Amino acid sequence: MKGRAGSILVVDDDAGLAATLKEFLAREGYQVEVAQSAAEALSIQEANPRISLALVDLIMPLIDGFALTDELRRRNPDIAVVIMTGYGTIETAVGAIKRGAEDYITKPFDYEAVRKKIARLLEVIELREHVAQLETKLERHACFESMVSVSPVMERIIEKARLTADTDASVLIMGETGTGKEMLARAIHDASRRARMPFVAVNSGALPRELVEAELFGFRRGAFTGAYADAPGLFSAASGGTVFLDEIGEMPKDIQVKLLRVLQEGELRPVGSTRSTRVDVRVIAATNRNVGELRSTFLREDLYFRVATVVLQLPPLRSRPEDILVLAQHLAARLSRRYNREITLARSALELLLTYPFPGNVRELENVIESASVVSSENPQTITDKDLRPLLGDGIPAGQIPPAMNQPVSMEQMERLTIQQALRLSEGNRTKAASLLGISRDTLYRKMRQYQV
Repeated sequence: MKGRAGSILVVDDDAGLAATLKEFLAREGYQVEVAQSAAEALSIQEANPRISLALVDLIMPLIDGFALTDELRRRNPDIAVVIMTGYGTIETAVGAIKRGAEDYITKPFDYEAVRKKIARLLEVIELREHVAQLETKLERHACFESMVSVSPVMERIIEKARLTADTDASVLIMGETGTGKEMLARAIHDASRRARMPFVAVNSGALPRELVEAELFGFRRGAFTGAYADAPGLFSAASGGTVFLDEIGEMPKDIQVKLLRVLQEGELRPVGSTRSTRVDVRVIAATNRNVGELRSTFLREDLYFRVATVVLQLPPLRSRPEDILVLAQHLAARLSRRYNREITLARSALELLLTYPFPGNVRELENVIESASVVSSENPQTITDKDLRPLLGDGIPAGQIPPAMNQPVSMEQMERLTIQQALRLSEGNRTKAASLLGISRDTLYRKMRQYQV
């Protein structure tokens, strides 16, 4: 069946001619609707949003073809209009184009010419729709560029998150403190169909126990002391969007029962109310506990299965040393832009970072590099191992390498990975990549030749 881009609307007060044209187009494989007046055409357009092409007669009673073109395009700016006229003049063609028509055809019809024009227009329409879909997809995928990494394990997690973003499935993100659970949750939301709606983050362990239910689900006036007016609650505030429940294992068991109902039935009951209200939210939960203790001790098993439709396990930074250098360089470049001065990391600093276990994960790495930056006003500033050692605490005994890092990784390998990541983040733009790395473009070119990137 042709016309995948949509249906065709034929508008002509000559019933016989309209029927003949419909029969011809139907034989060509198109879906066709017919109107004999402007009012009928607008009614059909309203009922069928799939109409992407309208063939409109120029001379009609009450509302002519030009006026109808204006109204059709006002209601749907993407609709293509072809004017049909028995007066095929240059003036007619110019007038049609000025009013937003794509083309015009003359009566009596040369059906071969009509066939070619319509095929061309619908091909263009279909191409436009395809491009729009690709742009939307790219826009959604760009949301994950904040997750800077080159390690295979992180690339697999990000790809799984990309696929998950296109659904409404509940997601459970597991990982140690500081691994970027909320950042990943925001990326999933921003890449989803809910991106234009709210993202509401809730730390389940930080809410006062006696107010958890009211904070999450809202309350009615007079429900308790101090409830002087109705309040919607965080779930209602996130309607149409995403609720991120951080540290969900810290949520009281009695509230977990009510959360389960919200997830199962899509409705909640505010404190002090006798009526339930519908709510449309996606839930992304996170925990720093392992799955065993989460299911056995901290979370009801039925709630676990409801929130863990998709499980994403973020690895600690110490288990992916190839990301340490990439992140360190990225953070230094970001600080350079923030403070408007050049901040780089010396080789000695990078080598020290690679031997440190980072119990605080990415958050600790970010804190360490920023701390080393703010105590200096040098421009350019080169952060060395001496600047970092006081910030790394006890670290690890000299000469000891964490178990996850016992595979030798050379600085050259690390630099090559960093350059590849910068080029990927900048979509191949070498000037932007150099800026991201905090080095000159000439230095980038030299290193690209050196490492055959």
